Amino acid sequence: MTINELRNECDGRLNEAGISDHLTDSMLLIMHVLNVSRDHILAHGTDPVEDDKAEKLLELVRRRCEHVPLQYITGHQEFMGLDFAVNEHVLIPRQDTECLVEEAMIETGDGMRVLDLCTGSGCILISLMKYKNQIDGTGIDISEKALEVASLNAEKNGVEAVFLCGDLYDALNKEPEGSVSSGSRFDVIISNPPYIRSDVIPTLMEEVKDHEPGVALDGGNDGLLFYRRMIEGADEWLIPGGCILFEIGFDQGDAVSGMLKDKGYRNVCVVKDLAGLDRVVKGHKRI
Repeated sequence: MTINELRNECDGRLNEAGISDHLTDSMLLIMHVLNVSRDHILAHGTDPVEDDKAEKLLELVRRRCEHVPLQYITGHQEFMGLDFAVNEHVLIPRQDTECLVEEAMIETGDGMRVLDLCTGSGCILISLMKYKNQIDGTGIDISEKALEVASLNAEKNGVEAVFLCGDLYDALNKEPEGSVSSGSRFDVIISNPPYIRSDVIPTLMEEVKDHEPGVALDGGNDGLLFYRRMIEGADEWLIPGGCILFEIGFDQGDAVSGMLKDKGYRNVCVVKDLAGLDRVVKGHKRI
């Protein structure tokens, strides 16, 4: 088969399976398998494709037809201009979350200590460490499998982060005295926690509800479970005047900012993303 014939075959199968971006996905899968650019595909459409590569491509298309996310098939996702490995154990980094990193970059000075709760793939912490100098970064996640991905991404992007397994701040309490994360407080606490209401999850796209890790999605009955827990425990681990930042759902700005104000945080504000939706809540601990 030629490249063009394979494109038509892939487009047709993905379209029939109800994949809305079938044209884009078929192009990306071909680029992935053949290890060529989009321009190469467009310019060399009549070139033949080796049988083994054609078979591999059609197998990947079969998985995409089952609504396995494209990023899990290719094994990577771009975020903040960096390349991150992803698999079924971590949430796929999304462009919306870049708003959280951008706000954190405003609040994070060179050499500061940063704690990333629910770190997942590590994309938030690693991006901060990549674009700031000498950040002392610690990421926590309850999933050991997720932390394996985060560690791979830190190495891949040339940063030295500490990753701890545990339930939010409990992971810090388990650290032995004298270790890198024992006792010391952080200048910045940041998180993109699970914030989808439990009853909403069954209504999500198949790619999300059936394939992304539920532990990274489910925020409890009202979607606010993890914000309560992180804000309640932050006093012990955030320095006076330190900044806490959260990604939020579009309708959670008032609730989360209210929690911070109730705990005495100052300069609490809600930041909108490029689509004009509430995306980030941040505030500073009282001095």
